[in-house]
Amino acid sequence: MDTHTQRIRTLNDELRQKLTGGLAVMTPGIAALGPEAVERIVKTIAVFDDFYHGNDPHEEHDFGSFQAEGETIFFKIDYFGRNLTYHSPDPADPAVTRRVITIMLASEY
Repeated sequence: MDTHTQRIRTLNDELRQKLTGGLAVMTPGIAALGPEAVERIVKTIAVFDDFYHGNDPHEEHDFGSFQAEGETIFFKIDYFGRNLTYHSPDPADPAVTRRVITIMLASEY
C-alpha cells in the first residue's frame, strides 16, 4: 500500500474509532433504534476490523457492514472539500478535506 492510501486509511480510522477529524451523521432509521442501540452501533463501528477486498477494494477503511439490533448496518466515509459542497481534491490532506461518516440501515441505502 502506498503512503497516500495509508494516510487516507489512518484518517478514516481516526474518524471511525474516535469520531474525531470529521463529522458523523446517522439516518432516521438508525436514530429510531433509540439512544442505547445507537451507542452500541457506534462502539461496534469503532472496533470494526472486517475489512477485505470485497468491502474495501481501495484499502481505505471507508465502508463496513455488520449485523446489530436485528438489522444490517452500513457505515460509509465520504471525502468533501472544506465547505462540504464538492468532493475533496485530496482525501489524504486534512487541510482540504472534511470527512463525513454516515451510519445507516442497509434498507435506507
